[in-house]
This record gives sequence, C-alpha cells and structure tokens, in this order.
Amino acid sequence: MHHTAAQTPQPARRTRRRPTTLAALSALALVGVLGACSSGGAAAGGSTGGDDSTYTWWDPYPQHDDASDWAGRVQACGEEAGVTIERTAYDTTALTNQALLAAQEGTSPDVILLDNPAVSTLADTGMLTTVEEFGLDTSAIDENLLAAGVVGGDTYGIPIGANTLSLYYNAEILQDAGVDPASITDWDSLTAALAEVTEAGHKGITFAGIGTEEGSFQFLPWFWGAGADLRDLDSPEAVAALELWKGWLDDGYAPNSVINNSQNTVWEEFLTGDFAFAENGTWQVNSAAEADFETGIVQLPARDGGVAPAPTGGEFIMAPVQEDTARYDVTRQIVECMTTPEGFVETANTFAYYVPPTADGQAALVEEKPELEPWVEAVRNAKGRTSDDLGADYPVISEALWTAVQNALSGAATPEEALTTAQTEAESATN
Repeated sequence: MHHTAAQTPQPARRTRRRPTTLAALSALALVGVLGACSSGGAAAGGSTGGDDSTYTWWDPYPQHDDASDWAGRVQACGEEAGVTIERTAYDTTALTNQALLAAQEGTSPDVILLDNPAVSTLADTGMLTTVEEFGLDTSAIDENLLAAGVVGGDTYGIPIGANTLSLYYNAEILQDAGVDPASITDWDSLTAALAEVTEAGHKGITFAGIGTEEGSFQFLPWFWGAGADLRDLDSPEAVAALELWKGWLDDGYAPNSVINNSQNTVWEEFLTGDFAFAENGTWQVNSAAEADFETGIVQLPARDGGVAPAPTGGEFIMAPVQEDTARYDVTRQIVECMTTPEGFVETANTFAYYVPPTADGQAALVEEKPELEPWVEAVRNAKGRTSDDLGADYPVISEALWTAVQNALSGAATPEEALTTAQTEAESATN
C-alpha cells in the first residue's frame, strides 16, 4: 500500500445511526472465533476521552499480552505517529459487543481490529468510516479478501492478513494405500482416495460439522465448490455438496463424530495418526510440522476440478466514527503503519502464518518460507463469508446452513429436505 499525502482532506462527518443493539448482538453471537486467534478474557479499557496524545486501540488478541511482539508492533505504530496507543484486547464476541455499545455511547476507540464477518454488522450501524473517507489506498489489496469489508459499494477497513482451509493428509497412510496426493483434483478422485485408504485398514477423513459457525466455515468450500450460492441454500448444487458429506458418513469414510467436531477436535483426531485426511486451516501449520508422522496438504477440490473457494479468516483494521474529526489524521497514520508491505509480512509472522493480503506481501512471505506457497494459493482462491454483499444477513443464513448440515448428517432429514427448510428459514429471517 502506498502512503497517502499529508494533505488528505478530513473525512466527511457521517450521520450516526443508533445501532439496533439487541438485533446486532444476537446476530454476531452466531459468528464464532475462527482461525488462528484463540479466545480469552477481556481486558479492561475504554475511551481516552479525547486525549490528543493517547489513541485507543481494540483488538481480538487477548492471548498476546503487553510484552508480546504484537503489542510492540502496535506501540511502534503509535510512536511513528507521535502518540501513545492504549491497547485493549477482548475475545472476538466480547469485542463486537463492546464496539456496538461504545458506538451508542459515543466512546468508540480510534482503531479497532475485528474478525472479517463482523465488519458488515458494525458498518450497518453507521459506526465506521470508509477507507475512501480516510483517503486510504486499497488498490494493492486482493479483491477477494477486501470484499469481506464491502457493504453497499463502500469499503470499511483493510484486511491485515488472511487464513483459510485446506486438506491436510497423512503421507504415511497415503503411501501405504497407494494413493498419490497429486491425483486428488475433484470430488470423485477424493472419494476414490477415501475408498482406497479405508480398504487398506485406515480411517478416511475428518472435518467439523458442528452446529456452530465453525460447521458452516468448514462446509462452505464444498458448498461453493459445487457452485452454490448462500442466497439459494436449497439449489441442486447445494444439495450435491451436502450429499457428498452425508455419503462419506454412510460409506464409513468419515466418522460420526464429525457431527459434533469443532476444528480443534478435528485436529486432535488427525494428530492420532489414524486419519488419512483432515480439513483444517493455516493456523495448524506449525502443529502439522511437529506431528509424529509426515504431513502434507492438497487444495480443497471443487466438484468438477480446480481449487474450491474456502472461506477466509482474519481481521480487518477499521476506524470508527469520532465526534472529534481532528483525530482522524493521526488515526490514518496508525492504520497506514499497520498496512505497509512490510507490516503485512510482520503480521503473517506474528500470527501463526496469516497470509498477507497483497501480491507483493505474499511473494515476500513465500521467499522467507517456501513451504507456505500452497497456503498462499489457497488464500488467493478464498472468499469472504459476507462477500456477494450479504452483509449483516450472513449470520442468520449461516445458522440456517449449519442447522441443515446437522439435520442431514444425523439422519433427521435428507440433504434436500434439510436445505429446503434452511432456505425457508433464511428467507424469513432476512426479508
């Protein structure tokens, strides 16, 4: 990203709409913490009350304390702008709730970092400025990553990095079963590989089908990889994706435990060494390297070949509306500091392999760590959950989808029946 000129005009004052807090909070409660960022307790903090020498910063990384490399990076950006940053860390759900309440009270922080599916909900309340108003240049940001922050044609914030899903494999099991991972290029070849490893006496694949946002997160590569659309949950393409998962259970290629599996549980199952494949994310790269067996990854295949779009995890950096617009110039400097090409790579190295959101940053990361090239490819093919201008409708659509997955995997309904019900529920909730 290029630095903007010092003479950037002050952003126009935005009309603050009072957030419909209860509706917003209930919607955001559905969007769980995903990716590399673990949950933690909230730290105390709040507004500076307009202190010109102190700028407030909220982020969802309570696991990174004041002595961490991350906290040092945040403070360095404050020092570069000539101010002190007062950083407060919450887990993602608590942070979203605090942000919505602060907007009502007029005590929003100067800078906030938040998981990308929540951006549209905050933007919908009128509490965020746009990157255009701040004069920020997003031309170098990959469009598929930036799209998660686009609502009604306006862009709110900049992704600081992204993670996503791929298919980990146990190389020893595949070798024993005579399966070449390079042969897995579509659904048919993956299912054939599952049949071979099962016949060789191993377990096939594990994934997270839990009835939470994590279930939707893991189902979406198959849903999108079939060509399905989140506005049309009961399309033939969507049914095909759910039939794929259900078929794996029925054929014994996946265990019944997937119905209740979180992403962490999936990884624990994979680390036993019993499973040939596990769907999981960039955040497990270090753990995979330390496993008791050789691992590798293949891209999640689309139905008829190619790489399926997997959903992106990762945070956006945003600037909430302030009563005192004179603060915006320094805020812009802080945001720019965090979104330089060098800053993106630093974030990737700080947060268990977040992939930078720019081509230059991705190239620099791969030069440092060539083993991450498959993950860069996965991120380039990934898609934001709120893309396609779903905005604040996404959480209710997602709940209908994960409920359908649960009903189909448990046998309570056929995939077609479960998705028909889901589409009716989603339409009722979003119209």
